[in-house]
Amino acid sequence: MKKLSIVTIHIICWTVLLLYGYGSYLLKEDFSFYDIAFGMSISLVQVIQFYICYLWVYPRYMRRGKVPQLIGGLLVAFFVFVTCRYLLEEVIYRAVFGIHNYSDDTSLQHYILDNVYYGSFYIVVAGAAWGVVNAFQTEKHQRLLQAEAKKAELAFLKSQINPHFLYNTLNYVYSLAIPVSEKLADAVLKLSDLMRYTLQDSPDGMVLLHKEIEYLESYIALFRMRFEPAFYVRFSLQGIAEQKIASLLLIPFVENAFKHGVVNNPEYPVEITLKIIGKHLEFRVSNLINPGQKDHSSGIGLVNIQRRLDLIYPDQHELNVEKHENYYASSLIIALS
Repeated sequence: MKKLSIVTIHIICWTVLLLYGYGSYLLKEDFSFYDIAFGMSISLVQVIQFYICYLWVYPRYMRRGKVPQLIGGLLVAFFVFVTCRYLLEEVIYRAVFGIHNYSDDTSLQHYILDNVYYGSFYIVVAGAAWGVVNAFQTEKHQRLLQAEAKKAELAFLKSQINPHFLYNTLNYVYSLAIPVSEKLADAVLKLSDLMRYTLQDSPDGMVLLHKEIEYLESYIALFRMRFEPAFYVRFSLQGIAEQKIASLLLIPFVENAFKHGVVNNPEYPVEITLKIIGKHLEFRVSNLINPGQKDHSSGIGLVNIQRRLDLIYPDQHELNVEKHENYYASSLIIALS
């Protein structure tokens, strides 16, 4: 319904614009086929140029750091205009109707320069139209993000009492476990650290990346205690973790691998790879699928992960999932700010 309404708006705008431009011909008694033919030809190539800019150039390159690509895209749109106009008016019209617009001795340089005005106008119009639409979409996204933040804050406050009680209880259990079993005490301590991390809050929901990595390592270590010695997971880290990232963004991928994957096969261990190159983050988790797993859901984390990415990293992330008969892999790429 939304796409249909947008298409309708475009149709109405073009209809009004064309009627305004060519309605005067209906009032003239001496207008010729020549006038209509060349008026419609230039309008057609202007429409083509408009949508090249509106649907491809501006959405893809109108952003910080992409000025060279933007200029290149606009030049492509201009030369598409010139080429299409030439083919239509100087080739097709000549072959079909026996008419053409420019004289045969017109040079290529003169032809291109003469089209600068006509070929530039709708580049500006497309930029203005895209800017208005993008402003409305940005405002809508901000309202949605604020609503989600309020909803999350209320849910967080509502759940504070019980987690804090469990966290304090774990600390007490840890003190009791120390004289009984060092391994048990260590497991309780790691579980306590995990819970403390989930209770941490920040105004923007962002945490230092190295804190998120420590959480992942503690989570893996806790599962290693549970399944050792038959626990085969490789976690590799490359790069320096100095940026910030949305809290608890990476853990759902690891949870999913441990829940649905095979962790006791030394030939095919669970592979967890994290690469940080400047402000570019790549995270990949792969595992064999456990054929005995009855629960085929991917968990709350993975269900909501795409939603969080769309809200927090719009146009700054890429999420891919590979699923084969006995193999599953998920990869996430984020441009960190």
